[in-house]
Order: sequence, then C-alpha cells, then structure tokens
Amino acid sequence: MASRVGIDLASVSDVREAVAAHGDRYLRRVYTPQELVDCGGDPARLAGRFAAKEAAIKVLRPRRDTALPWSDIEVLRHSDGWTELRLGGSAALRAEHEGLAAFSVSLSHEGDTACAVVMAEGKGSTGR
Repeated sequence: MASRVGIDLASVSDVREAVAAHGDRYLRRVYTPQELVDCGGDPARLAGRFAAKEAAIKVLRPRRDTALPWSDIEVLRHSDGWTELRLGGSAALRAEHEGLAAFSVSLSHEGDTACAVVMAEGKGSTGR
C-alpha cells in the first residue's frame, strides 16, 4: 500500500471565536487535555491542531456515515518543539482497518491561517 497525505487549513479567527462563544465546551470536545496544556490557550496553536485533525481525517478516509471524535486524534508537542500525531479509539481502529501506520504531522501558522500536513505509510510500504 502506498503512503497517504492529507492537508488542511484553519482560520485562527474562527478558533478564537469558537472559544469565545462556547468556551470549555468547545475546547473539551475538540482538544485533548494534553493539547490544551501544550497550546496554553494560544488560538494559533489550537488552529494548527484543528487543521491537523482535519488532515488526519482526510488520510483515514472514514465512511460518510462514520464520524471520528476529535479527541481520538491528538497532536503532541515534544520539548524540542516537534509534534507527533497519536491516534486512539475509533481513529486508531480506522487506521488499522485502512492498513496505515507511521503517522507524521507538520504544523505551521502565519497571520490568521494555520496549516497542517499529515502523512501515513501503509503497512508493509517500503517508502519508495
């Protein structure tokens, strides 16, 4: 199986407005506790994680009638600054079903836009 790539953009203003309008209810629904710690309330960082979750969903290709909980897709920040994608629950099951492994994520934000790219290799993929 070949590699898969997903990309997504998120508006920092939209995330800021969602937090202002829905507060903790929005934050707990979309982000994991560790993501909230890592982001420290910064809307640009939250938007980057939102974009990463959307990009991961594009890679996982769930059926139209299947929703993946946002918190099943987690972006973790390491002390050296790089990020890692961790799947749990139904997202991990979907990855297994699709034969996907070795997920990578890259985040960026500039101005009012955050961007994320997610890549996953198929199990048994040689990377060529």
